[in-house]
Amino acid sequence: MSVGRAGQGPTAGGDETNDRYKWTALFNVTLGVLMATIDGSITLIAMPDIFRGIHLDPLQPGNSFYLLWMLLGFLVTTSVLVVNFGRLGDIYGRVKLYNLGFVVYTFFSLLLSVTWMTGRSGAMFLVVMRVFQGVGSALLIANSAAILTDAFPQHQRGMALGINNVAGISGTFIGLVLGGLLAPIDWRLVFLISVPIGLLGTVWAYLKLEERSVRRPGTIDWPGNVTFALGLIGLMIGLTYGIEPYGSSAMGWTSPRVISALACGVVLLVAFAIIETRSANPMFRLPLFKIRAFTAGSLSTLLSGIARGGLMFMLVIWLQGIWLPEHGYSFTRTPLWAGIYMLPLTTGFLLAGPVSGLLSDRFGSRPFATGGMLVSAASFGLFLVLPVDFSYTWFALILLLNGLAMGAFASPNRAGVMNSLPPQHRGVGGGMNSTFQNSAQVLSIGIFFTLMILGLSSTLPGALTRGLGAEGVPAATVSTIAHLPPVSILFAAFLGYNPMQHLLGTSVLAKLSSAHAHVLTGQTFFPSMISAPFHSGLHKAFLFAIVACLVAAAFSWMRGGRFVYADPTTATSHPEPSPLLVEGRLSPDVAAVLGSPERRAP
Repeated sequence: MSVGRAGQGPTAGGDETNDRYKWTALFNVTLGVLMATIDGSITLIAMPDIFRGIHLDPLQPGNSFYLLWMLLGFLVTTSVLVVNFGRLGDIYGRVKLYNLGFVVYTFFSLLLSVTWMTGRSGAMFLVVMRVFQGVGSALLIANSAAILTDAFPQHQRGMALGINNVAGISGTFIGLVLGGLLAPIDWRLVFLISVPIGLLGTVWAYLKLEERSVRRPGTIDWPGNVTFALGLIGLMIGLTYGIEPYGSSAMGWTSPRVISALACGVVLLVAFAIIETRSANPMFRLPLFKIRAFTAGSLSTLLSGIARGGLMFMLVIWLQGIWLPEHGYSFTRTPLWAGIYMLPLTTGFLLAGPVSGLLSDRFGSRPFATGGMLVSAASFGLFLVLPVDFSYTWFALILLLNGLAMGAFASPNRAGVMNSLPPQHRGVGGGMNSTFQNSAQVLSIGIFFTLMILGLSSTLPGALTRGLGAEGVPAATVSTIAHLPPVSILFAAFLGYNPMQHLLGTSVLAKLSSAHAHVLTGQTFFPSMISAPFHSGLHKAFLFAIVACLVAAAFSWMRGGRFVYADPTTATSHPEPSPLLVEGRLSPDVAAVLGSPERRAP
């Protein structure tokens, strides 16, 4: 094994044109990440069929717990464990842990598809299996970027990481369509589809992937692991329960349970930061934040994820609850068509991601990542001026623009982050960056739903009172429905139910005239009631997304010029001056990261 160019390490030595391993690694790693991210969203569209299949009404009091955690348990688990597994990959081998991820993921995907239980016990079984599936996802995601960085030379990493990162992000949207196609046939298929893919990936990974990183033996930082995991779990639990009603309040932010969870989460994460500064072998390499390119890229990842994560939920509700019913689609068909109509977003990701990654190899990450965030902010501005009953042509064009912008940001930003890391810290550094990305999605969902519920709370009760009263619904029933938590209305639209038929029930509808019953359960009554309140909440959410994108663009610009880690033992062969070297010496920041004093490069 020969040593290649600086920053490339021993992994890409020899004749690069004959090094087929890097393409093998790219195929397998992209397959794994795509599978994991598809399952992160496939249940989103399949949820009505899943709950019908296990004979559980998700809109009944108390059942929203299963709804939320079937969606978010997977994401929370991945967010909590991805840094831990990145650090373990640095110690025990990245390929070893990645391969284990394929096994774990495939096994629990199979278990998800064979449950025999129904009702709440069946729902709890699915929630628990989704959590373990998230463990497999964390193993895959934590080590994928580091494996590719080890396999590809510096001048091709942007392209490789771009394909991998865009495949991961686009998998979120591909899952929407797959869920809509498979769930009506049999809800178990949304989990079973991962099994043959997982088997192929497992066999391929064990046969073909090579451990090209240099392992760094070390002890496991148990205090850091425990405080980080429990702290992040506390924050995630607080965020998810914060959007549920509490007492007479539309949301649960004043609930003692939510306040306690958030407070405990913050305290534990502060304790984690203190522990990491004193640990001999820290899980979370805080000195990496001294590398400006890493810090700026990671903060940009967090903010772009916050802007993007809740977008999918808002657009699905917009399409399923309002636009599609108003244009003649039955509520049972809206989940599938919502996924189909959002395909321009995926197309934008797929087009811009690899191209921007390839160009960033030549010109650096900053112009593409920063420009992507600025264009993304502009696309959210266009959503602001789009009417609720829009022309789909304009909706599709704005979706495409948003996908192009996010794709242009994601690949160069990921490449910039990974290129800035010393080889021995690529696993933990990549895991830290993935934690920002996955945590941002859960945080974004909490923020977007909170802003949406705030908008609905002020106008929806009055709109429902007037509309239901005009159709002859008894006053007591009107009062009950009008004072339902807005999140219940959102979930009804989100799950593809006919909300009025579900909320009124057959007993109330039977007492009304056929004309009134027909209007109430028709395609347009619910959309007309919710459109104005929904638009109010949507404006707040999009304004927040614009601010998040602009701040992400600012952090992205602060990363500085092109920044590629150069191995100090071979730094003189680097084709351009390395910002890690200052007058022939390692900069103090980098010396601190490497845990060694300044050294003169040869």
